[in-house]
Amino acid sequence: MRARHRLSKLLLRRGIVYYDGDAWTGKHDAWLRHEALPRLSSRATRLAFDSDYETVLATRARRDRLDVSIEEMAADPEFTAMVRRLGCLRGVSTLTGFALAVEIGEWHRFTGNTIGSFVGLVPSEYSSGSSRVQGSITKTGNTHVRRLLVEAAWHHRPRYTVSKTMRDRWELAPAAARARGDEGNRRLHQRWVKFIERRKKPTIANVAIARELAGWCWSLAVLEE
Repeated sequence: MRARHRLSKLLLRRGIVYYDGDAWTGKHDAWLRHEALPRLSSRATRLAFDSDYETVLATRARRDRLDVSIEEMAADPEFTAMVRRLGCLRGVSTLTGFALAVEIGEWHRFTGNTIGSFVGLVPSEYSSGSSRVQGSITKTGNTHVRRLLVEAAWHHRPRYTVSKTMRDRWELAPAAARARGDEGNRRLHQRWVKFIERRKKPTIANVAIARELAGWCWSLAVLEE
């Protein structure tokens, strides 16, 4: 991420900006090599570009190798069933599901209401006498799980359609998990719609979605086969 940031800011300082879609896609990569780089006239600037670009490629390759290794570990019978059930929710890929399964461990310690508190996604509270004021989330507990849930929650903002990727995941999960996942996906998207209608700040709305998503993950994790 740092190398990407340095590279984009290096180009921005020289007025070289990418306008043709999302950054760090295959199309953007081709633009960097064939259009952005030739516009750099200074040898020192080209060296800086090459260094950061090579770092981006090396980091991406390392990430891909780790992804493959994690997917292989997720195939361990100890985690397979749970990962497949968790994968019935949008935003919870094999890697995310495996990380949640490993980090939470014994899901039966919690309920759908208490797991949000465990990962620090509930509002903090300040009480004095009869007054009660809620503040920002507590951010207690497992930071990694909280970040995964917050990232996954953004996937529920777009209109809900059952994509091929989701259907492929559902094929690996039992019927009860598929039904629960579909129910959760519809519910979480509807929550997003209501927040948008109320003009709620997206970052705040997403944390609320992440808190409820934690409950849906719990319900799938403890679901009996």
